Amino acid sequence: MTDGAMSTAKTAFQAAIERMDGSFKRLQVGRASANLVDGVLVDMYGTQQPLKAVANVSIPDPKTISIQPWDKNALGPVEKAIVAANLGLNPMNNGNSILINMPPMTEERRVEVAKRVRELSEEAKISVRNARQDALNAMKRAKDNKEIAEDEYFGAEKKLQEAVDEANKKIDEDARAKEQDIMKI
Repeated sequence: MTDGAMSTAKTAFQAAIERMDGSFKRLQVGRASANLVDGVLVDMYGTQQPLKAVANVSIPDPKTISIQPWDKNALGPVEKAIVAANLGLNPMNNGNSILINMPPMTEERRVEVAKRVRELSEEAKISVRNARQDALNAMKRAKDNKEIAEDEYFGAEKKLQEAVDEANKKIDEDARAKEQDIMKI
């Protein structure tokens, strides 16, 4: 009984870490990256579509993102979608493609992005705590219903806490590495 709750919790811990790392990739850190525009949805053909579905995204140099729509009629909607995504990017339409020049990171912007990293890591830790609580509740119900012995419950609780500590350590390491990456000039 405790194995199922433990497995579910560990899967939730891993998902929280992956979600946080994915969010880190979309943070603007002064270098061009296709990940910055990953979450942009373009209004094309009457539906919201991911940018990747309507255009080729490439990085011609470290400071430029080039977006070349498959259909030239998509230039306007793609440009509008990038502006609407509020990423702090300024797209330039040259008639064939959209170029985004990465603005240099100011000290103020670096501090702002580092603060966002800490917020994202705290959100991940909250997800871990919620998953831990769900697992503890499931194990407590099993103990109360006499499905597991009290010793087994306390042993599982200890293993769960070790998994939580390990997940929190990974979150802290990833956040620290991202902050260092942001703050280096």
